[in-house]
Amino acid sequence: MPLRDVHVVWFKRDLRVADHAALSAACEAGPVLPLFIWAPQVWSAEDASLSQAMFVRECLQDLAHALQQLGLHLHVYHHDPLKLLQRLHAKFGIAGLYSHEETGNHHTYTIDRQVQAWCRMQGIVWQEWPQNGVVRRLSDRQQWQAQWALRMQAPVIAVPACGLAVRLPDHGLERLPAVAGHAQAERQVGGIGVAEAVMADFLTRRVHGYQRGISSPLSAVQACSRLSPYLAWGAVSLRTVVQATRARAQQTENVQQRLQLHSFESRLHWHCHFMQKLESEPRIERQSFYRGFEALQSRLPDAGVALRLQAWQAAQTGWPLVDACMQMLNQSGWLNFRMRAMLMSTASYLLQLPWRPSGLHLARAFVDYEPGIHWPQVQMQSGTTGINTLRIYHPVKQALTQDPRGVFVRQWLPVLRQVPDSWIFEPWRMPPGLQRRYGCLIGRDYPAPMVDIGEAIQTAKQDWFAIRQTMPAHAVADILQRHASRKSRHFPKVDRGSLRKKSNRSTASVSAQSPAASQLSLQF
Repeated sequence: MPLRDVHVVWFKRDLRVADHAALSAACEAGPVLPLFIWAPQVWSAEDASLSQAMFVRECLQDLAHALQQLGLHLHVYHHDPLKLLQRLHAKFGIAGLYSHEETGNHHTYTIDRQVQAWCRMQGIVWQEWPQNGVVRRLSDRQQWQAQWALRMQAPVIAVPACGLAVRLPDHGLERLPAVAGHAQAERQVGGIGVAEAVMADFLTRRVHGYQRGISSPLSAVQACSRLSPYLAWGAVSLRTVVQATRARAQQTENVQQRLQLHSFESRLHWHCHFMQKLESEPRIERQSFYRGFEALQSRLPDAGVALRLQAWQAAQTGWPLVDACMQMLNQSGWLNFRMRAMLMSTASYLLQLPWRPSGLHLARAFVDYEPGIHWPQVQMQSGTTGINTLRIYHPVKQALTQDPRGVFVRQWLPVLRQVPDSWIFEPWRMPPGLQRRYGCLIGRDYPAPMVDIGEAIQTAKQDWFAIRQTMPAHAVADILQRHASRKSRHFPKVDRGSLRKKSNRSTASVSAQSPAASQLSLQF
């Protein structure tokens, strides 16, 4: 006799069984149907990629195994979520829908609103739980810090014991959605077990080099936690990582290691700070924080935008560190924060590209793409918030600071491997005879820069200030009220003075009204 009145657990960016409030509640309520949906409108969108889908599939495989240990069967469908839920309701009768809140993109937001309206019409209770520090329907940003602290202090929810399970014919755990793009050969592997191993390795071994190693693309591969894709897709919960970090800090007697751990925890806090921006104002995925900066999006003719965007995406800007970073990102799906900021700064300021197309390429390239972090950061690095410091990264100065011997550049740009240190970051300045000697003819083997760096920076400053100076005081106050950071007594204090000096050393910065958030690198 078929089961009736099933309790559907809708997995989204929470692909785990531990610290999963929705799964625990459903297991207590009755027959459980765990569900993951490859929504076509999400996975055919401009910000989705094949590598992200492959990473998610690996997480789903681990999740399916973990659920089997609880006597449950994960159901994976390629379907419109609303239509699928309607079919399930007609077949079984959905007694309740359970999920975590999601700060996703425009498409996931639209789906949630449709499902919410349908549930109301059907009399189905849809219960959603927060799974990080993002607060839905936050009325006062002043209260956010305290709520974040309370959530991170709450006990981690244990893996539940389940009773009755619903099992339908398998619809293909191995099948991927139809997603454009190529598979990145060197990306991280998804899964609950991998996430736990990466966390343990970082907290016990690699954290020693965290603060001094996260800025350079050479050292960041090991110095950073590398947990970002697992947090983005929920293979491990943010609360689990925060509490594991605090526990490790209490266990160690090494003062320097405790400082590294506190610094890492501060960035976990900023992780949610940026997600809260998109949660509170979803339009900033597609529109500038301050609409006046939309004028910066149309400085070039369409043909010029297409040409420069293609060169930037293909690692053909002629600036070696920029191209090496893009090459690494395109092949691995990961890059440290400072170099991500440099890529976005280069696109927006030096190449004068609109932030939305540039941001979409990065969104597709990042395996750890988290819309709530990504779009506020894209805008902040492009100067369109109206409240953050104008930060223009000089690609040659950055290279001299972060890769002084050209090791990283030579690793990712083989055409420059024979070029000596004196020319490695400005190969276009080499005399023709030296270009032939080192096998790097500019314009044939490697491109010349499309613009002069100094002139581009000067133009970018003039354009930005022309708009910023006309920005009404009430517009600044409104953005600050809704999005600026707040000092908090709930969060451990970390000396960031040395980090600020190091971060700003090779950055062309112009002061504007900006919260402390603009001085911190959001890298973990």
